[in-house]
Amino acid sequence: MGEEPTLFTRIIEGELPCHKLYEDEHTIAFLDIQPLTRGHTLVVPKEPAPSFDQLSSESASALGGALPAICKAVMRATGATAYNLIQNNGQEAGMSIAHVHIHIIPRYPSSTHSFLWEYGKINHDDAKTLAESISAALD
Repeated sequence: MGEEPTLFTRIIEGELPCHKLYEDEHTIAFLDIQPLTRGHTLVVPKEPAPSFDQLSSESASALGGALPAICKAVMRATGATAYNLIQNNGQEAGMSIAHVHIHIIPRYPSSTHSFLWEYGKINHDDAKTLAESISAALD
């Protein structure tokens, strides 16, 4: 690769410690060391892709397959009433470590953080053209 391994790669390789919750062939989950709430968990593919669109289908499937069980476990163990799944891609989207990861952020009645935004209005003419372009790019 030629680049420095990310913090997550170093955790995966055992160079750095973590509070591991789960691990299989393709995925690892551990507590975030800068938690937004108690139980804030990171679910990380072992493949070192910098964004979700660069992740292999195999790793993406494994990541998606592991999430429900980890979410249930976090909810049971913390007593949280809800949770957010957050996944950022690229620095402009708020990604601080260039290695795909999904945040499970437990929510409690006392939680004050927000991921709400002001909704826009769709331009249906533009949406038609955009949907066609995106669909064509899938081929």
